[in-house]
Amino acid sequence: MLYTMCLFGAGLLRGDCQARGTEMETREGPAMMTRGAAPQIAIRDLKSIDDLSQLKVVEKEVWGMADEDTLPLTLGIACKAVGNIFVGAFDKDKLVGFAFGFLGREHGQTTIHSHMLAVLDSYRHLDLGSRLKQAQRERAMAMGVREMTWTYDPLQSRNAHFNFSKLGVVSETYKVDFYGPVTSSMLHRNGTDRLWVRWILNSRRVRDRLAGKNARAETLDAMRLLAPLVRFDPSGKPGRADLAESLARQRVSIEIPGDILEVERTDMGLAREWRDATRWAFREAVKAGFIVAEFCRSIRGQQGPGAYLLQRGTVSEFIPEV
Repeated sequence: MLYTMCLFGAGLLRGDCQARGTEMETREGPAMMTRGAAPQIAIRDLKSIDDLSQLKVVEKEVWGMADEDTLPLTLGIACKAVGNIFVGAFDKDKLVGFAFGFLGREHGQTTIHSHMLAVLDSYRHLDLGSRLKQAQRERAMAMGVREMTWTYDPLQSRNAHFNFSKLGVVSETYKVDFYGPVTSSMLHRNGTDRLWVRWILNSRRVRDRLAGKNARAETLDAMRLLAPLVRFDPSGKPGRADLAESLARQRVSIEIPGDILEVERTDMGLAREWRDATRWAFREAVKAGFIVAEFCRSIRGQQGPGAYLLQRGTVSEFIPEV
């Protein structure tokens, strides 16, 4: 049985992103136009069994999960009772989005692992993914927790943008088929490889990103000086650079398609080529001592690919507050 989450993946976020279980796959996507005044959405904790019982409806709509892969109500009740974080976005009494994180232990300290974040399609223009993440952050910090983690599919450019540019995560871990090679989710037909990201909740980097300060200009400047380890070729295929030459530098980049879901819809073989190439690149770079530091969308024109910037070093060197 698969319990997952993935960005907003909420929609960007599921699997915060990110089979469920990755927040990044919340799939917030482009704004959707609606008629009339925007609904007044309240962000609050899930408090009752009735609140928790609405999770299944949201999970199934956002991720297309089978019943056996949704979070069991009894498990949700127990997780809530022992202090784990369930925050929801409510349109009156209707749950239209949620984020679920549970307590974990990493690097000798207590963390929150944000397992799921989801927003219903018709509400994804209201920035609820960001509001839910910030609500998670507030609650985690009130508990004395300094770090939150989650996973997301690194081929999902919208989730990558949200996680790195908007929230300020970093990553030093790539997991192959983290949730197994096959799940019931409509979003996981190309394996379940994930980046495991770290969100250092009260770091200067995170505070700046939440205040709207990003590093896009600096990241683009750095990208111009790099030959990507994986490059988006004019044919749409992934081109691989010489590994030894690329990893001899202090920084490397990895490009991905602007919309991998469209690639999967039109050419699953090509989508699998992108999975294989980026899996190779991330694994080799991480093994060589690089961390994933930034992501930029549309690095070559309006419809261009996105690219990750990786740099040699450790997370603690990159973020002193770790």
